[in-house]
Amino acid sequence: MNLRLFPTLKNYNLRNLPGDIFSGIIIAAVSIPISMGYAQISGIPAIYGLYGSVFPILFFALFSTSKQFIFGVDAAPAAIVGSALASLGIAAESPDALACVPVIAFFAGLWLLIFYFLHADRIVDFISTPVMGGFISGISLTIILMQIPKLMGRDAGSGELPELLHYIFLAARSISLLSLAMGISALILIRIGKKIFPKVPMSIVIMILGVLSTTCFHVQNHGVVLLQAVEPGFPTFLIPKFGEVALTQTVGRGLMVAVVIMAETLLAENNFAFKNGYKLNDRQEILACAAGNISASFVGCCPVNGSISRTSMNEQYGGTSQVVSLTAGITMAVLLFGFTGFIGYLPVPVLTAIVISALMDVVEVHLAIRLYKVSRNEFYIFMAACISVLFLGTIYGVLIGIILSFVAVILKATAPPRSFRGIIPGKESYYDLGRNRHAYPIQHVIIYRFNENLFFANAKVFQEDLENSLKEDTKVVIIDASSINSIDITAADRIEAIASNMKRRGIQFYITEHSSSLNEQMRTLGIGHLIKEGCVRRTILAALNDAGIHKPYNLEIPESEKKLAELRSHSHLPAEEEDTLEEFAWAFGEETVQELEQATHTIIEHLHQMPDIERLSDEGIKEHFESWHTLGALDEDEILHRIELHIDELPEEMHKEHRHIVELIEKRRTRIREKVLEEHPELAAKLEQNRIRLEKRLEKQNPEAMRKWREWKKRE
Repeated sequence: MNLRLFPTLKNYNLRNLPGDIFSGIIIAAVSIPISMGYAQISGIPAIYGLYGSVFPILFFALFSTSKQFIFGVDAAPAAIVGSALASLGIAAESPDALACVPVIAFFAGLWLLIFYFLHADRIVDFISTPVMGGFISGISLTIILMQIPKLMGRDAGSGELPELLHYIFLAARSISLLSLAMGISALILIRIGKKIFPKVPMSIVIMILGVLSTTCFHVQNHGVVLLQAVEPGFPTFLIPKFGEVALTQTVGRGLMVAVVIMAETLLAENNFAFKNGYKLNDRQEILACAAGNISASFVGCCPVNGSISRTSMNEQYGGTSQVVSLTAGITMAVLLFGFTGFIGYLPVPVLTAIVISALMDVVEVHLAIRLYKVSRNEFYIFMAACISVLFLGTIYGVLIGIILSFVAVILKATAPPRSFRGIIPGKESYYDLGRNRHAYPIQHVIIYRFNENLFFANAKVFQEDLENSLKEDTKVVIIDASSINSIDITAADRIEAIASNMKRRGIQFYITEHSSSLNEQMRTLGIGHLIKEGCVRRTILAALNDAGIHKPYNLEIPESEKKLAELRSHSHLPAEEEDTLEEFAWAFGEETVQELEQATHTIIEHLHQMPDIERLSDEGIKEHFESWHTLGALDEDEILHRIELHIDELPEEMHKEHRHIVELIEKRRTRIREKVLEEHPELAAKLEQNRIRLEKRLEKQNPEAMRKWREWKKRE
């Protein structure tokens, strides 16, 4: 077991010490109102939030490999525990709550310790961002709704959405206007202050203003509820009262909390680590979480978790190591020993506004919008996770979130990219029939490409695609298995059944284009006889030849398109239609033409500045792109021709420089040819063929530009 203590302090640069200490003090100050608020949400008195901000954060720092992540009392575990108390019929801040909450924290830590020994960090890879984002957003929205009655001067709500709305309705019937005004004002000041003064910890400012409102204006005499005063001093260490709680319930709740802590902490930690260029030991992070939660249970606190909001603040203030956490924990300890008097002067609506503001930053609105735009399925998963928490509670929300994560994995696996392939008249390769309107199937032949490893979850899709594609005149079925690197026993059995079915129907069946390792797997899984029976060929071309289908292929071309297809086979399609552009087509897909045109206009703009024309010739077009640096020779040649197409767009005063422009473009073309001959001589003929086709295309697309171009050349 390779376990290191305080790993982030190894080779520590003392020059970072003042900044880390300053950041730690800020984190401690910010944690005061937030931790107290989340402690109340979990069902224990606010002071326990401060207790949970000393030893848990210190023990986390002892083991954590994260250079900047902050641990402490946080929203998700607090909400789950609060919901658990409600489901068990335990009143918040009651003796039963004070007994039950630390036991849940202990079992959460124990489960995390078990996860550590089981290497369970790998499980987090199966929890998708939409699921986690939806779950966290649902929890945040639930807590915000719970807090709204407090803004009105009434007790907090609890339960699921219908019950929370009922509490809000009841509170609205007897509002304390001063409480509401103080809460809303505090919330507005925090939100505006964050935008105007991003480095000012507004929660501390608002907390101070709240204390001043009590000392100066005695708002408690006008219906504003204050936090309960706390005597200074450190918490008494206690053994969780296992005998006073329902162990079956607490163990189960502890497991749910542990799963959420592990998932949220590891996902967030890895995001910060990736963004800031350092590596984590995920397994040791689980141990750090376990140590933090077990220590929290011995001071009577609720489960603790990694805090994204406090970590973001630490990042903002330049924290570089867990010295920040050590400083924050020590600062909180000093506060508890002699400076807790202010707590009894803090108005509840002000504390509530601070908590609501913190939670507003946690709700993943931007993620939801992004998912809606790019992936509706993942958006629906996000919303399902969020709504399940709102309507069913955090306990069931955890279970549904886990289920949805695995559903998302299964859906991805069961619906892999796949396509049927055909031929473009006059072309050699095999093209996606769905993407290339000028591609046609070979008569009596089905070519099917499956872009995923083949296993039990997608074997049925594979089989159904093939069966649904068969026609009465189908004679040959060819599998392009270039993306299939592995198969399992279910897939092997399915392939054997497909091959047998094809044989009965008089259809020749082939598996092609795959690596030799797949053949080895086929032999191991008991379908090696397909190789001996000739069902395996190295290439699609070999399979076609074996089936007696030779060039030129007879294509299934509709009668109405035959004449046009014949013309295309002798002439040439625009590059965007024949889908033969090299790097650009591969990288940009359907946006290839748009990207090419944009690139061309960029070069045209450079041509407006005479010094850049020389660079265009010497360095190549790729130097003129902001984000594209793997431009191939064929692509660059294509763009040079597109520049010719748009040459008439040059300003009038530059037309006199036509000789220079012609020379430079031709010079660049010569360099491209020399490069191709040197590096890829087999492409030289293809390059010349492409140039001939492009000349014909330009003639068709922009005859006026070509006329001008020829005139310029004649003058030379």
